[in-house]
Amino acid sequence: MKRQILTFAVVGVVNTATYYCLYLLFLTGLPYLAAHILAFLLSMIGSFFLNARFTYRTRPTWRKFLLFPLTNLTNFLITTAGVYLIVDVLHAGSRFAPLLASAAAIPVTFVVSRWVMLPKAIA
Repeated sequence: MKRQILTFAVVGVVNTATYYCLYLLFLTGLPYLAAHILAFLLSMIGSFFLNARFTYRTRPTWRKFLLFPLTNLTNFLITTAGVYLIVDVLHAGSRFAPLLASAAAIPVTFVVSRWVMLPKAIA
C-alpha cells in the first residue's frame, strides 16, 4: 500500500499540473468556475487511466470508469467550494485558488479511489 500511496501522489501531481494548465488555458475565454469545471472533468479522465495503470495496476473497465467520478465527488465539492471561498469571499484572486483548494481533498480521494479500483482489497 505504501507504493500505491506514493504512486497516487505522483499521479496527483501530474493530474494537478494537467488540471492547472487546462484551467489557465480555459480561463482566457471562460469565467473561472466554468474553466475550473471543464479542466477538472478532463483531468479526471486522465487521472482514471493513470491510476488504473500505475497506482493500482488494474485493468480499466467501463464499470470502474463509470464509478471513478464518485472518487472525485468529494474532491470536486471541496475544491469548488474552496475556489469560490478564495476568489469570491476572500478576494484573493483566481489564478492560484485551485491549487490551494485541492490540498484538503487528497486523503479522501485516495481512500475512495482505492475502493473503486480495488474493491476486493477494501472488503
